[in-house]
Order: sequence, then structure tokens, then C-alpha cells
Amino acid sequence: MMRYMLSLLAALFILAAPALAQDTAEREGPLRIEITEGVIEPLPYAVPSFVADTAAASEWADKISRVVASDLNGTGLFREIPAEAHIARISNFSSPVQFSDWKAINAQALITGAVRTEGSGRIVVSFRLYDVFAGQEMGQGLQLVGTEQGWRRIAHKVADQVYNRLTGEDPYFDSRVVFVSEDGPKDARQKRLAIMDYDGANVTYLTDNSSLVLAPRFSPQGDQVLYTSYESGFPRIYVLNVETVGRRVLESQDGTMSFAPRFAPDGQTVVYSLTRGGNTDLYSIQIGSGQTTRLTNAPSIETAPSFSPDGSRMVFESDRSGTPQLYIMPAGGGEAQRISFGQGRYGTPVWSPRGDLIAFTKQSKGRFHIGVMRTDGSEERLLTASFLDEGPTWAPNGRVIMFSRETQGAQGSTSLYSVDITGRNLKQVPTPSGASDPSWSPLQK
Repeated sequence: MMRYMLSLLAALFILAAPALAQDTAEREGPLRIEITEGVIEPLPYAVPSFVADTAAASEWADKISRVVASDLNGTGLFREIPAEAHIARISNFSSPVQFSDWKAINAQALITGAVRTEGSGRIVVSFRLYDVFAGQEMGQGLQLVGTEQGWRRIAHKVADQVYNRLTGEDPYFDSRVVFVSEDGPKDARQKRLAIMDYDGANVTYLTDNSSLVLAPRFSPQGDQVLYTSYESGFPRIYVLNVETVGRRVLESQDGTMSFAPRFAPDGQTVVYSLTRGGNTDLYSIQIGSGQTTRLTNAPSIETAPSFSPDGSRMVFESDRSGTPQLYIMPAGGGEAQRISFGQGRYGTPVWSPRGDLIAFTKQSKGRFHIGVMRTDGSEERLLTASFLDEGPTWAPNGRVIMFSRETQGAQGSTSLYSVDITGRNLKQVPTPSGASDPSWSPLQK
């Protein structure tokens, strides 16, 4: 099994360090690989339509297996072997697998499943993952229970398990994205908040388009969203409950503008920018008590704060050096250290959930880029380039970045895109209309 897993992962990724290429016989314990480069060849796998154990389940069985395949294919790490190439047919979830039939079509992994319906609109999904060439199951089969309305979530959870077992990476498919939905011409855009599954499905609108909204940001628990609204004439920060769509404004002083909010990892503190008397600094506010603390005090513009996962530090954007650059300081304020030193302007930094990288927007030589760097500013890599790319947000596992892209010209439109941190697998995320300013939720519970 160890030898197979090595060959499987080696087929998936280019290993970052030569030391990782040592013979498997020299290894002790489970293989752990940090993926830093791109895919050589996607892993071929098969996922036959799940078996319907009850007549009513036939409606869901094929749909669920198709979403599982879509999730895996969308990573760029896997290649599905089409059903017409299958030799074997899975008609009984409990029957032994004929591994020779799947070897013959070069499937290295096999996913089987079964679906049944129960009373009160519940569905039960069982699945197994097989290592075809080793001729054995990978991990234990699982059974998931949900509602018919939540069938896509069950499919995402199955795909998450498969992804985790085959790559060793944390999952991210069962997550959502809040974003700004845009309609109308470029000079008169109407904007409202919307939320969707990570893949663009199940779009729901959280606000109307009667006032300008900006910068939605999920809470660490995924149950609340911060955003900036011009409803009062001045930019003010609101907290919105995702389930009830109830909202309230965070207190701010009259005559001030507050914007660019983000939750602290504890979910009880919000850090934001506040403009008073022509000067913009960073502040924090305790949601429960309303107590505010000033974090910076400089004649420059400080904005776009983002916490480290452990809540001890904060990265932010400042033009104190003459142009917008990235700085890191203690979460409670204090001396800040500049970490961006490349040519161009840097902004909208976001700390990775893993804590190892910071994503950012960079403007250089007339182009905009989404990039990543280490937390000390080293190893800067630009992942995209276009007329206007901005506003990165991290998938829950720190492997994928979503951002907004705007096309050039008077008829230019906004769209959401995602890209792997290797710079590979750039693709558009489907939305019903224009979309910008995404924020990725944690995994749903």
C-alpha cells in the first residue's frame, strides 16, 4: 500500500525537494508531501453512477455521482474515465469489486456508492473508495444522511473524503462563497450581496440593490457576514446573519467612514478602517460590548487588514512608504514591518488558513496580478495577470484562491475566477450575472 501511495502521489504532483524522491523502502510512517508545484498527469479514476437502493432514489443517485465527479475534475488533479469506457457495471453496492475490469481501463481509483430514500424527505448515501491496483479499499466506507434539498451537500462531502484520502490535503468542496452580484452598465452598476456553493450552484441573494454594498467577509464559523454599505450616505459596516438575513450596523462615530472589515479568528472582534479628519487608520471593535481600540496612528492610509490564523498578527495595506505596500504588525497594534519589496503596488492581503502564505493583489506595468508570498515577504509568485484581477480569498484548505476579474472597456464585465496556488487550473466560476469581491466560507458543519 505504501509503494502504491507513493506512485499515486508522484503521478499527481511534482515534488518540491529532491530529498522527497528517496526510495520508499527508506521511509517510515505515512507519506507526507508538501505540494508546491503543478500536476504532471491527472490521476485516472472511475465513478460509476451510484446504485439506487429504492425506486425514489434513482432521481438522486446519478446526480450525486455527477457532482462528485465535477468536484474532483475541477481540481485539475483527477481525470474521470467516461462511463462508456467502463467494462464492469456496479449494480449492487455490496458485491465484490472485479478489480481486473477496472485495471483494464487504467482506473487507478474507483468510487462506488448507493443511495436510498427514507421518510420525511431524507436520503442516505453510502460510498467506498478503492485502490484498484492494490485491489483493496482505501479507508472505510462512509454513510451520509441528509435531506433531498441538501443532496448537493452530501455529494460535496463524498468528494471531500475522496480528495482527502487520495491527496492527503484537507477538503474544501462543502463550502460556500459570499460575493457582490452586479447588474447593469459599467457606469451605473447595481450591486447586492449573494451567497452560493463554492462551484456557483444554489445562488441566494442576501440584500437588495437599493444601496451600494462592498467587501463581504465571512465569520470564522460561517454563520455571519460583514459588509460595507452606503445605505446611510456614508460607508458603514453591517453584520448579517446568513440564515435569517437579519442585520445590524456596527457602531461608528458620526462624520466618519468605516470600511474594509474583517473578523478576527475568535469571531468576537472585527478589525476595520476608519477615516476621520482625512486620515485613515485601523481600529478594532468588540462585537458584544462595542468597545473600540485604535491600532494604527499614522498620516498614511491603513486598510485591508487580515489576521493570521492564530490571531496573533495582522497583515494590512499601507502607503506610508509612498506607494501601497504590505505590512505585518501584532494583532493589538504596534510596530509594523514591511514585507513587500517588488516593483509595483500591493494591496488586499489575505492570510492563508494554513498560516504559511499571504495572497495579495499587485499592480505592475499596467497589469494586475493575484500573487502569493511567504509571511516574511520571500518567495513571491504571481499566479495571474490581466487588465484587472483583485480581491483574493482562500479556500478553507489553503490550496485554491478565488478572486474577481474585470474585462477592459466601457462594456467590461466582472467575473469570479479560481486558481491553484501553483498558478495552474485557472478557471471561471459560473454566476448568474456579474460578480466581484468573493469571500470563501469555512467548511460547513
